[in-house]
Amino acid sequence: MEYDFIIVGAGSAGCVLANRLSADGSHSVLLIEAGRKDGAWTLKIPAAVLSNLKSTRHNWAFRGEPEPELGGRSLQHDRGKTLGGSSSINGMVFIRGHALDFEGWRQAGCEGWGYADVLPYFRRMEHSHGGETPWRGTDGPLHVTRGPRDNPLHAAFVEATRAAGYTATPDYNGHRQEGFGPADMTVWKGRRWSSANAYLRPAMARGNVDLVTGAMVDRVIFDGMTAVGVEFVRRGARHRVNARAEVVLAAGAINSPQILQRSGIGPGKLLQAAGVDVRVDRAGVGANLQDHLEVYFQIACLQPITLYKHLGLLAKARIGAEWLFFKSGLGASNQFETLGFIRSAAGISYPDIQYHFLPVAISYDGQA
Repeated sequence: MEYDFIIVGAGSAGCVLANRLSADGSHSVLLIEAGRKDGAWTLKIPAAVLSNLKSTRHNWAFRGEPEPELGGRSLQHDRGKTLGGSSSINGMVFIRGHALDFEGWRQAGCEGWGYADVLPYFRRMEHSHGGETPWRGTDGPLHVTRGPRDNPLHAAFVEATRAAGYTATPDYNGHRQEGFGPADMTVWKGRRWSSANAYLRPAMARGNVDLVTGAMVDRVIFDGMTAVGVEFVRRGARHRVNARAEVVLAAGAINSPQILQRSGIGPGKLLQAAGVDVRVDRAGVGANLQDHLEVYFQIACLQPITLYKHLGLLAKARIGAEWLFFKSGLGASNQFETLGFIRSAAGISYPDIQYHFLPVAISYDGQA
């Protein structure tokens, strides 16, 4: 088999790449995904977000090494293992990086990555249902909406932050990120709107994109120093496919460097110890993984107005039925409908702490 482009990983980025590279109709694209297709109901109903974190059916559920700074605990790193990748299992909260993050990259030498450079792409990607502004787009494929915020605890939370001296922001993806206010979510007509929905399905309709699921890419094939294809394993059989133009790795922050290392690109001593021939000795491949920690604060509510009353079997059945037939109700929201950004200390130039507010207590294993 031979294609113009081979994309490894049908996740948040891979789906976009498949769409863009196939747009003019003149190039053939093969998209290879290790996970299953995204037909499960838990990947469609927004309120089922926690169930995706408790299952390994669509989640790689990587475990980190024990961390001395965390009392020897090892943390789970959730990564999507299905079409749409992590956009199909995440909390659907839509947040851009702060403008000064991008300016920091530009000042470090990454020309073309300043906020003014990336803003047109942010606007191009989204269909914000809050209306068009100089910071928001309304013509893109990724639908961005807001929940109803019907639960009175949302308003109470924002009022409490104001009483504590923090500001409000009507749109943290707009002019001002800092403050507390309504949350954007990638939900459209009551359903999760993943990268697969926004980008991959329109691309598949063109006829020049092929998709293979349940296929684990083992390594990139090289001719000298040029990537010319990949080897993957599917249903116990090994396959090779060639690329006329490019091989694109979009398998995620963990799997992409793993594939590079198996292909001979990475820390030389590590590869030699694993019996892999070293093609390029690069110590940084597979290093410097950074993630943001989440800490739960649970507050007792004096009135029966939280989501607890909806956790019984009968209540869940009603929520499920309303979503199934009307795509509305509590099932049509991720429930993360309010959030905020603050600075952790005086003298910091922009926010470095993000708050999510949820009108129910949850534990670290995803149990409500």
